[in-house]
Amino acid sequence: MIITRTPFRTSFLGGGTDLPVVYREIGGAVLSTTIDKYMYVAVNRRFEETIRVAYTRTEIVKRPEELRHEIVREALKRVGIRRQIEVVTIADVPAGTGLGSSSALTVGLLKALYTYRGEDPPPERLAGEACELEIVRLGHRIGKQDQYAAAFGGFNFIEFHPDERVTVAPLRLADDLLGEFFGRVRLFYTGLKRRSGEVLAEQSKAAAGKLELYRALKELAYAGRDALLRGELDRFGKLLHEGWEIKRSFSAKISNRVIDELYDLGRDEGALGGKVLGAGGGGFILFFCASPEHAAALSRRFRTLDIRELEIAYEPRGSTVIYRG
Repeated sequence: MIITRTPFRTSFLGGGTDLPVVYREIGGAVLSTTIDKYMYVAVNRRFEETIRVAYTRTEIVKRPEELRHEIVREALKRVGIRRQIEVVTIADVPAGTGLGSSSALTVGLLKALYTYRGEDPPPERLAGEACELEIVRLGHRIGKQDQYAAAFGGFNFIEFHPDERVTVAPLRLADDLLGEFFGRVRLFYTGLKRRSGEVLAEQSKAAAGKLELYRALKELAYAGRDALLRGELDRFGKLLHEGWEIKRSFSAKISNRVIDELYDLGRDEGALGGKVLGAGGGGFILFFCASPEHAAALSRRFRTLDIRELEIAYEPRGSTVIYRG
């Protein structure tokens, strides 16, 4: 048996510039980090000749082509496993909440299947194959940042080049700065789920007419990287606010009344900036506060409103084999 653990991520600046319709024109850049919430994938040899896949439902089929779970189906075909295999997936946080769970599944599944076959592909190969599977083979109109975040892990500045190259540059932040950074971050669940593909599809259709706004988002990612490397956390928080103001202008599906009210409340309680994670429209909303004390006060305020908080910590590793039986 093989079990992999693949981290989810929070993306701070530059989201949307990793869409092919954007980076092929102007290049893209994203600043993100992985967190201590995970997708687990277990793979085991099955006694029967069939394929069994267990997630929110259970499928038992004779051939990969018969699977309804499209990511598992295409991953099995990609790796070349066609029978006598069992796949089980478990996530710390539900899908559709903006933490990159779908791509974490794809990366973690490929990692598990290749390990099962005796291979150990490097992170860049895992991320590239995950992108090819989701974007090319399945036709999902999504970006490329989540696959690279899940495969590499850590706090990264990721650039997407027009020629399809991807550059991952880890941010070497001091432990005390990293500790204060996460002490200022708070995540709350909006109570809303959404299909990220629908939101991103609308963004992709309109991208050609909004390239200057995407260029501004890209520049904010560079500015955010530089602010962190200089230890300017207040500056970073204000950049988050600038980025959210731009992003919410792309589509009516990115924000709504509930999200706007939560965001305004967070700002009133001392958040310098924030954003809805992922494509927008629901899931988790992130705030970056003026200090850890402001962040603690924000948590208390949201608790009185019965708004659920997700406590997170830094995860420096990408997709990892945690059990090899």
